[in-house]
Amino acid sequence: MASICVCARFRPLNLREDGEAICITRSDSQSFSIKVAEDLLCFIILLRDNDEKDEQYMFSFDKVFYEDSEQADVYEFLARPIVRDAVNSINGTIITYGQTGAGKTFTMEGANILEADNLKKGLLPRVVDELFDAINACGEATAYKIKLSMVEIYMERVRDLFDLSKDNIQIKEHKSHGILLSGVTEIPILDGEEALKVLCGGIANRAVGETQMNAGSSRSHCIYMFTIQKEVTNEKRVSSGKVVLVDLAGSEKVEKTGAEGKVLEEAKTINKSLSALGNVISALTSSQHAKSLHIPFRDSKLTRLLQDALGGSSQTALLCCCSPSLSNSSESVSTLRFGARAKHIKASSSRVMNSNSKEDIDRKQQEISALNDVKQQIAERILKKLREKLDGETVNLIGEEFVMEGLLLSDPTTSGSMITDDEEVNSSHESVITSQTIASWKEATQKLVNTILELRRENMIMKEECQVIKEENKVMRQVRKRIKAKLAQTKTLYLVMGLGFGVLASSCFSFVLLVS
Repeated sequence: MASICVCARFRPLNLREDGEAICITRSDSQSFSIKVAEDLLCFIILLRDNDEKDEQYMFSFDKVFYEDSEQADVYEFLARPIVRDAVNSINGTIITYGQTGAGKTFTMEGANILEADNLKKGLLPRVVDELFDAINACGEATAYKIKLSMVEIYMERVRDLFDLSKDNIQIKEHKSHGILLSGVTEIPILDGEEALKVLCGGIANRAVGETQMNAGSSRSHCIYMFTIQKEVTNEKRVSSGKVVLVDLAGSEKVEKTGAEGKVLEEAKTINKSLSALGNVISALTSSQHAKSLHIPFRDSKLTRLLQDALGGSSQTALLCCCSPSLSNSSESVSTLRFGARAKHIKASSSRVMNSNSKEDIDRKQQEISALNDVKQQIAERILKKLREKLDGETVNLIGEEFVMEGLLLSDPTTSGSMITDDEEVNSSHESVITSQTIASWKEATQKLVNTILELRRENMIMKEECQVIKEENKVMRQVRKRIKAKLAQTKTLYLVMGLGFGVLASSCFSFVLLVS
């Protein structure tokens, strides 16, 4: 039973903290004590002497990186073993945790993911270098493929940072492949330079904001996923491993960050998801004594995505990032206590290898194809029943929705033409069709039908209103026509009267001349 590798890292004092007292005292490379100022002990109940102003806590982790530690030190101890195992088809996850402004993103990405020198280079570019170094060192008998995905959890929605139109990706669980992101963009990577450019584009799409604690505060949890597929030609076997890096958004205290408006709502969501993560850690450590205890992985998108990392099907490393400043000692103690709890989690297996022979893969692809056929038949039966109750246009609309949702693989307006999606067939994201899935289809179909019927009713009302308006317009046109006719008659009468008056006036004038 292996436990999670937990390390702590203290960044140097920043400009805002310059001149403040340091709260940590080094013991060795694995242990230290931290001092908490008396006026910051708002959440800790302590027994203290009357004349004692500060309280000290002792912590011990797998490794402690102090202010003078370098980025390379963190990578070598924390990440490199996981990356090497991933090349050999063993999944691994690296998580950075801590208060806002504690150095999590700097540890993960470095100063600049494209231009950083070797001293400031973060975990991400070092992972990329390590992966391609390992691949290039292998002989021609072994072929590798690397795919890269990048998402963020923003306001409890999973967003694809390589395709911003995918702003609500669904999390699914496969009994063989674990937790998966349905439809997430996977970009094939051929070399390290290309990988860094792709990562740079994804990082530019992250949600960031400014607070009093951090000018470039991450407003989301960011997950970077490297999938490494390995094929040994002689053995005719294909295996895969994953390296998942998780840059958690920082926990925040509103009185320190000065958050308001949108930033405040983001902070509430961040703190809520981190609280859910803390609950999962507590439940996992307690469940080792009470086997039947429920683990609340589904309480947030974050804990759901970290289910494999925390539940034992992945090697996991946790880096607790802290400020050494006495003014932030309260938050640092909270972060370190989180790490201390996580260290007690016992993984069910630290080496989970994903390996299949080509025959296994072919068989699974055939199973997926068969399941697609079943799904196709079910959807077509549903559409057939709907055609008996609804008009053809409405059924075609429902069929198009089925295609968009992946419930139907063929064009609903054609008869029996099958559209094969090779990427879907080859993807491990395909889940087994169950009665529950079919029931959900039926429920979704019923909702769609009800919506369409409601729209049809509204359409009928609008048509009736349009008909009334047409009738009114027809009457108005008739009235205008009659008015025009009256006006024409009146003009004619006026003309006749004018001519009559002219003749009469002329006669009178002639008569007057004769008389005179």
